[in-house]
Amino acid sequence: MKIGKPGKATTSISTANSDTITVRNLDLVDDVMGQLSFTEYFFLLTTGRKPTEEQTFFLDLLLVSIAEHGLVPTNQAARMTYAADPDFLQGAVAAGLLGCGKVILGTTEIAGAFLLDANRRIKQDGEAVDSIIGRMRDEGRRLPGFGHPLHKPVDPRAQRILSLAEERGVAGTYVTLALNIEDAVMRLWPKPLPMNVSFAIPAVLLDLDFPVPVLKAIPILARTASLLAHLAEESETPIGFTLAHHAEMGITYDPEGSSE
Repeated sequence: MKIGKPGKATTSISTANSDTITVRNLDLVDDVMGQLSFTEYFFLLTTGRKPTEEQTFFLDLLLVSIAEHGLVPTNQAARMTYAADPDFLQGAVAAGLLGCGKVILGTTEIAGAFLLDANRRIKQDGEAVDSIIGRMRDEGRRLPGFGHPLHKPVDPRAQRILSLAEERGVAGTYVTLALNIEDAVMRLWPKPLPMNVSFAIPAVLLDLDFPVPVLKAIPILARTASLLAHLAEESETPIGFTLAHHAEMGITYDPEGSSE
C-alpha cells in the first residue's frame, strides 16, 4: 500500500559504480577529494553548486558560531546516554540531536521563516517594520531569534556575524532587515530582548542565497561536531551519571502534584 503522493524516483546527489563515485556531477576522487574543504563540500551537497569565497567564509563562520555552548540539554542528554552504554556512540549522538527543536537550535529555521514573511509583508503590503513588531507585541507572541537566558544585553556571536557581513560587503536585504527589526525591538518591546545568534544566522544565509529548507541543517551539523567532542571527553572523563544524579537531586517529589 502506497501512502501519500509519490515523487519522481530520482536523486541528483550521487551515484556510484565499481570504478567511480559521482557527487553532484563531479568525480569524488578527482574533482572533490583534496580540492574542497568539508564546508565547501557540505555547500555543494546541499545546493548542487560550489560555493563562492564569501559563501564558504560565512558558512564556516556560522558553523563555528553555534557548534558549542557548554553543557546545554542536548550535550547532557548525549553524555548520559553514552554513560549508560559506551558502545553506543551513534545512539548517544542521536539522543543529543533529537533534542534539537524549537527551543534548542531549531530557532534558526523559524527565524528564517519570520524574515521571509516580514520581507514579503514590507514589499507586497507596504507594512512597516514597527507595525510588524508592534503587532507581535500586542498579540503576546514570541519573537524567534530574540532573547537569551545568558547573553545580555547583547549576544556577542550575533553582533560579530552581522559586523563581518557588513565589513565584507555581503549584507543585503535580510541583514538590513534583521538590523531594522533589532532596532524596532529595542524601541517597542516592553523589556530588553537582544538579538541572538539564531537570528543572525538565517539573515546572512538568506543574503548568500542558501536554500531555505536547509537552514535548520546548519545548527544540526554544527552541534553534531560538539556532541562528538563531548562524547570523546565523556569516554575519558565521565560525568554522565553525575549529571543524572544532580538532576534527580534537584527535583522534589510531590505526591499531590499529579492529582491537581
